Amino acid sequence: VFSSVTSVLDMSIFKDQFVLEDLIQELKKKNTALSFGPLQSSGRISVQGPFPAIKLLRDFLLAKAKSLSEKDKREESKSHQRPRKKLQQHRLTTETSNFVHDAHGEKQVVVLDTDTYHYMKYFFPRTFLGNDVVISPVTDGDITTVHIESAGSRSDAGRALRVKEKIKDQYIKLQNALRKERIYFEKHTRGEKERYERVCGSLKSHYPSVLVIPYRTHIDVIGTSSEIFKFTKEVSS
Repeated sequence: VFSSVTSVLDMSIFKDQFVLEDLIQELKKKNTALSFGPLQSSGRISVQGPFPAIKLLRDFLLAKAKSLSEKDKREESKSHQRPRKKLQQHRLTTETSNFVHDAHGEKQVVVLDTDTYHYMKYFFPRTFLGNDVVISPVTDGDITTVHIESAGSRSDAGRALRVKEKIKDQYIKLQNALRKERIYFEKHTRGEKERYERVCGSLKSHYPSVLVIPYRTHIDVIGTSSEIFKFTKEVSS
């Protein structure tokens, strides 16, 4: 059981629609079990409290961010190709910094952007490996929560923490470099989807560091800005 968790929330995504100070006051009234730190000029704020309360706050903010994102989509042009964006745009960024010990050993939690998590899992799988450590990711939309628990003796109390720090270090490096492009299917037919997947597969050898994730209605392309620009240009040609 997680007795206390500290998260850093990036509230800057709401600054165009809300006065952040007023929004924080509203959150304080609705989440009395949580302790809020001062709001930074960057829009970040630290929040501490029980893990279930942190999760409820996260779910509330994700729903609010999603509604804003859907509003933005309605206001976009009818183009099926969305502009390239940093992976964290219109997303809630959280990073847990506390850990606890219980009867089963040391536990750590780190919350990642799901797209970056997929990229790390594909290209840097060893990041999620550790001796005598059990790593359990739980994906909920744009957020993936990685639970890290020591499975060995408690003599090496920092084992799970070292794995967490390794994940965080790799995540920070990628977060600043990666971008995502979304290619929508125009006709929503199986043939069109297969054609896009075939073209993307043929380009893979030319862009080995680009990750392609197919979905029912679109394909996400994740990589550096220059690479995904060239990649999507070739896909569309």
